[in-house]
Amino acid sequence: MKRTQREIEDSARTVTRRGLVVGGLFVGTAAILAGRMRYLQVERADDFRLLAEENRINLRLLPPARGLIFDRNGVLLAGNEQNYRITLVREDAGDVDAVLDEVARLVNLDLVSLERARQEIRNRPSFVPVTIADRLSWEELSAVAVNAPALPGVNPEVGLSRVYPLGADFSHVVGYVGPVSDWYLEQTGDTDPVLQIPDFQVGRYNIEDKAEAMLRGRAGTSRVEVNASGRIMREVDRDPATPGSDVQLTVDAGLQNYVEARMYGESAGAVIMDCETGDVLALASAPTFDPNLFVRGISQTQWNGLNEDPYRPLANKATQGLYPPGSTYKMVVALAALEGGFITPDETVACPGHMEIGNRRFHCWRRGGHGRMNLLESISQSCDVYYYELAQRVGIENITAMALRLGCGVRHDLPMSGIAEGLAPTMDWKRRRFSEDWVVGDTLNASIGQGFVLASPLHLAVMTARLASGKMLEPNLIRSVEGVPQLRRTPEDLGVNPDHLALIHQGMWQVNNDNRGTAFRSRVTNDAYSIAGKTGTSQVRNITAAERAEGVIRNEDLPWERRDHALYVGFAPYDNPRYAAAVIVEHGGGGSVAAAPIGRDILLRAQVGDVPPAELYPVSQRRDIETMHRTLPIFEAPPQPSGRTPGRGGQDA
Repeated sequence: MKRTQREIEDSARTVTRRGLVVGGLFVGTAAILAGRMRYLQVERADDFRLLAEENRINLRLLPPARGLIFDRNGVLLAGNEQNYRITLVREDAGDVDAVLDEVARLVNLDLVSLERARQEIRNRPSFVPVTIADRLSWEELSAVAVNAPALPGVNPEVGLSRVYPLGADFSHVVGYVGPVSDWYLEQTGDTDPVLQIPDFQVGRYNIEDKAEAMLRGRAGTSRVEVNASGRIMREVDRDPATPGSDVQLTVDAGLQNYVEARMYGESAGAVIMDCETGDVLALASAPTFDPNLFVRGISQTQWNGLNEDPYRPLANKATQGLYPPGSTYKMVVALAALEGGFITPDETVACPGHMEIGNRRFHCWRRGGHGRMNLLESISQSCDVYYYELAQRVGIENITAMALRLGCGVRHDLPMSGIAEGLAPTMDWKRRRFSEDWVVGDTLNASIGQGFVLASPLHLAVMTARLASGKMLEPNLIRSVEGVPQLRRTPEDLGVNPDHLALIHQGMWQVNNDNRGTAFRSRVTNDAYSIAGKTGTSQVRNITAAERAEGVIRNEDLPWERRDHALYVGFAPYDNPRYAAAVIVEHGGGGSVAAAPIGRDILLRAQVGDVPPAELYPVSQRRDIETMHRTLPIFEAPPQPSGRTPGRGGQDA
């Protein structure tokens, strides 16, 4: 059908309008696309360039600040210091050897350090950062940061490292930290992710080890955007780490320093306890070592030196060392005899210098004997024969029962490494241990702290504190955690007759203050600071009959390792006991010569609160005492509190 001219014109106009609409739509769409392209390619160019370079988000662990450790007065014993270091992530580094060589050029890494870093990089998962250099100067860290674009996978970091500001004084109390080793992970089974952080440190000894759960804290996380070279572009999100709890100990930094200094040059151990609370005020072992060496990386030469030293500086003699307690054990026997009614205070025993049992002779330390001795005289003059007689009456089971009541032969619960249990023997123990019956000679040996009996200075300090106070005191070492005082049980009564305790006290007073007492030279001239004590000497070798006939060789004429151990225990002040102490000097010879002067001095220091003045000593000794104090490595000024309350001031030290 043929269309008219009008229809043709109307159709053309319709097509034109549609074309205009479609064209407009095309033009609008093109404009929108052009604008979007401009936005993406120009305005968002930097963002998309990062994405084009295969940027991705990494989750990184943030190490927590380790809790601080303080003494009872707020003196900092273990803190944290800034440590500049650089780490490397293998999967981001590309050519690891090339990157390491460039880093070595910037921070002067030696060949040994480079090889150590390569070994650790090979052993660690590719995504785990590995520290390749630490304890850098600010200039070295800055040099690495400036060259970061040419060092893929390398990150300059500022971390925290443990520091012990008082050095060697507290190594046997606080301990030290060390890196997380495969051995540590195997032994502990610890799966905390924080242990994967490069150079993260964990407690390895004493408080640092036993309080690890409190001191460690909890790791935080940081979500960072990194490019294909491993360079951090920005931090997207952060969940801060939770610092570890601060721990305050019962020890006194000034007293601890004095005790360590007073034992300088000896192989010795000492413990001082508070007779009212059981707080351990000082726990020292000499010689000692600087725990900072273990934090910074101890050299093989230094390690060999510590291990090969015959005085064993790594051993904690105060808690781990076990020794025959010698005559310091005689108070145990005396109290057992009094409590059991086996002897009266005025009853005497004749001492001719020895006692015959069967075909064996048991000797008194005084070759010619002491004559007739009563209880007080036997303590002050330390007559062995008197205790041989008591032991036969009392019996080993009663002696050991009293020893256990006084804290010997048990493992005291302190957060320390290797607390020794000691040994207070019984008949059954010997039967189980040696498949032999107990004999009377074993009882006689035990009565003078020899034979099977073993104790540490901690045991002897607890024993002395219980004798002085009449209470079942337990040693305490942690005063508070995060500022919260630790709960303590009120000590029970010792359960012995106060009159019997008073007799023991009087006998111990005579040891130091009677002119025939074995520690008379270690007396104090001011009654307000009066000390009661007991000396002890324990043999480390057998003396043959031939040697006794010819004359026992003097300790000073023997090689050091064959000399007797010297011991002393004491409490002060006598009228109102506040402090109890125990001292062991390995191979020191006689207790009255080597251990009693140290015991006297540290008990005076505890009472006075500073270096004891010469006026408290006998006139004839004052010049020597002043000279000694001038030469001892004592703090020139008492250590000052840090100025912050443990657990209340943040990690700023």
